[in-house]
Amino acid sequence: MNATRRTIADHVRANPGVHFNAVVRALDLAPGQVQYHLKRLREDESVVTDEIRGRTHLYPPGYDEWERSALAVFRRETARDLLAHLLDAGETTPAALADELGVARSTVEWHLDNLTEDDLVEKRREGNRVYLEPARPAATADLLGEITPSLPERMVDRFTKLVDGLVEED
Repeated sequence: MNATRRTIADHVRANPGVHFNAVVRALDLAPGQVQYHLKRLREDESVVTDEIRGRTHLYPPGYDEWERSALAVFRRETARDLLAHLLDAGETTPAALADELGVARSTVEWHLDNLTEDDLVEKRREGNRVYLEPARPAATADLLGEITPSLPERMVDRFTKLVDGLVEED
């Protein structure tokens, strides 16, 4: 394995679920160069790729489908914050979650739809009220511990929060 390929494989191993563009930025490589080496890494079964919500995410081998999907979701700061809060709080409501995190209710609902679809959050209805709780708390907590978001990922998520706050004020 050449040095560039090894660098990419090491980066993916250290950052499971990282998306393609983040690899390009972090390693300061040309997109075509990363594509070429990823093709070879996939052929060698050194890297696994999944397309999730319009982004190609990269993983070292060994993660199952649920874990790969969860790791991709954790790369979004707001989704990660929602899950971390749910793990701490246990059961809560979407409104309480939005208030606690200072995020627009529509943003919380968008993330909750995805988190529910990905089997990370369970929604339970009692009359008019919706209650939320982690679907797989132990497994989710273990995977959350593997995520160290990059600065660009955090900046994009924080810009989204800023826009949400501005839209909510109108």
